[in-house]
Amino acid sequence: MRTADPFGSAGDPSASGSEAPPRSGLLDLLSVAAVLLDAEGRIVLWSPQAEKLFGYSAQEALGEYAARLLVHEKDLDQVLNLFAEVMASGEVWAGAFPVRHKDGSTRLVEFRNMRLLDDQGDFYALGIATDEAVLRQVERDVALSTRLVSQSPIGVAVLDTDLRYLAVNPALERMNGVSAEEHLGRSVHEVLPLLQTDKLEAAARQVLATGEPLVDQYTVGRTPADPDREHAWSLSIYRLDDPGGRVLGVAGMVVDITDRHRAAAEAGRARRRLAMIADGSARIGTTLEVERTARELADVTVPDLADVAAVDILDSVLEDRRPTEPAAGHALFRALAVRAAYPTEAVRASDPPGHLASYGPDRLVTRCVRTGSPILLSHVDERDLPGIARSAEAAALLAAAGVHSYLITPLIARDEVLGALVLTRARNPVPFDEDDLTLAGELADRAAVCIDNARLYQRLRNTAVTLQRSLLPDHPPHRPGLEIATRYQPAGTSSEVGGDWFDVIPLTADKTALVVGDVMGSGITAATAMGRLRTATSTLADLDIPPTGVLRQIDKITADLQQYATCAYAVHDPHHDTCRIAVAGHLPPVLMRRGEPPELLDLPSGVPLGVGGIPFEDTTFPLHPGDQLVLYTDGLVETRHHTIDERLDLLLRLLDRPDRSLEHTCDRLLEALRDPDDPDDVALLIARVRPGPQKSAPDTAAGRLGRRGGEG
Repeated sequence: MRTADPFGSAGDPSASGSEAPPRSGLLDLLSVAAVLLDAEGRIVLWSPQAEKLFGYSAQEALGEYAARLLVHEKDLDQVLNLFAEVMASGEVWAGAFPVRHKDGSTRLVEFRNMRLLDDQGDFYALGIATDEAVLRQVERDVALSTRLVSQSPIGVAVLDTDLRYLAVNPALERMNGVSAEEHLGRSVHEVLPLLQTDKLEAAARQVLATGEPLVDQYTVGRTPADPDREHAWSLSIYRLDDPGGRVLGVAGMVVDITDRHRAAAEAGRARRRLAMIADGSARIGTTLEVERTARELADVTVPDLADVAAVDILDSVLEDRRPTEPAAGHALFRALAVRAAYPTEAVRASDPPGHLASYGPDRLVTRCVRTGSPILLSHVDERDLPGIARSAEAAALLAAAGVHSYLITPLIARDEVLGALVLTRARNPVPFDEDDLTLAGELADRAAVCIDNARLYQRLRNTAVTLQRSLLPDHPPHRPGLEIATRYQPAGTSSEVGGDWFDVIPLTADKTALVVGDVMGSGITAATAMGRLRTATSTLADLDIPPTGVLRQIDKITADLQQYATCAYAVHDPHHDTCRIAVAGHLPPVLMRRGEPPELLDLPSGVPLGVGGIPFEDTTFPLHPGDQLVLYTDGLVETRHHTIDERLDLLLRLLDRPDRSLEHTCDRLLEALRDPDDPDDVALLIARVRPGPQKSAPDTAAGRLGRRGGEG
């Protein structure tokens, strides 16, 4: 282990200044004793350490012959011969020798004996001694420490109190890529300028100040040994104190854990990928809306995967037609979603949602959808921007935003390319890699299936809505004595179309049949059943039979269709100012009279059509000029969050102004009562009696609701 010279290159203690260097605790640990003998072998000097080592005080030892005081009789001749040899030749004698302690025990002592000459020409013998067991232990410790440090795969460094290298072992030389000589006397930052050393030096100073070790501190960076790749190390720092408690500096032990760090990072990335896939499964495709699914895909990828995400769909997919081949291999896209992790110019470079754009074969997005293969540009430079950006101005915006990595993956469902997911990174310094490409592909596949399902659903729904609208009257006919307004609103986009309908049927003698019904269920089946029931109702109405008779016949037809439906069937007679009505399991109509609050008609509700065998009842009541009758299906008032009574009360409150136009009233009711995502469709019919010529007296009994009758 290479070490620095604590006194400078000259080895002169005075070179460092006028102050003496601090004493070493090693000599205190060894407790080195000094004994000086005259030429006759008598003790003339006796150190305090000698008293501790041999047991005799200075008063007991001074003036005594050392051999007689300290040596056993059997070793006396040997000691005298050694003494004479040292005094005669001046050579140093070193070795271990058994010495008699004052307490009578024998101790093995390590000696260094040498001859001294004073200024008078007299010779003396100086003996330096220490306990042999203590010396051997120190030697073993030093040998063990030296071997461990020099051969250990762990990097070891010793730094002084100014945090400059005093020593490094070969392992640390290899880790840092810097020789031991280049370490010595320099700070960590000077040796390793590629590392962020501020925190390391602050931690080392904390250890110096408190004595509390820093254990297993992770740090990541680059060294001259491998400047192109990041490595990870586990660093532990300990304060070095001598036996007397003096702070000598710190020792650092460094373990290269790059492989473990990379494995942990990869495991972390794998966990994040799984979490993103799970998150995507939960968040993508919550509705059967193409635009919303595209937004959900963009939201999932930002910011964990990309700084900016864009979803572009082929216009042919949205229009539900076969893709055409534009001139020169162009592709026609409609942007559906753009999402950014932070405000950035890169958003302005993307097509805004709803924008329709045609891109040539030189564009990467065109190549992606034409080949059905993803494209990864880990490092984007100026030559790549024309293939990414929609224009030169957009390329400049991407460059200004600092976009440095680009990834695009196709949206493929049922072997058809629907569009592309485009991802970029700017603030995130890590470039896209193959793992990111795989993750983006999995999210895109999930979204593509949802988009395709939404597209297919929309196709079926449009077919059902078209069918249903084709089965409903375009505009209510003008009828004597009545002003009529109608509305049909399909179910919210998250559900299929239902089987609600309305009808206004001319009858004989200027009478008019007003019908609102609801086939239970949804989709094309319900719409088809609705069409058949509407046709049957219109045919039966032409026979001019009472409402109960119409419902009885429709009930049989509904049972044959294996369907259920509700219906309200009313007949207005303008010559008698009356209305005759029967309902089959339907919600009660609302009657509005001038100067009076609106009310729900108290009618026998009956059973739904299709149950069969149960008679219906009708009710006749007067309808005067200005009176209004409101017929509706349950989709107008039923919700999952409120009781039917609460919703019916709200309906009555909304009908507070009988003088409003009927069209305004229809719009008001739909706007206030309907949610765009309501899972049911609604049919609405409002009829108001118009003033007319003098009518003959009605043939019904007087009263608010007149009479009720059974099957007629």
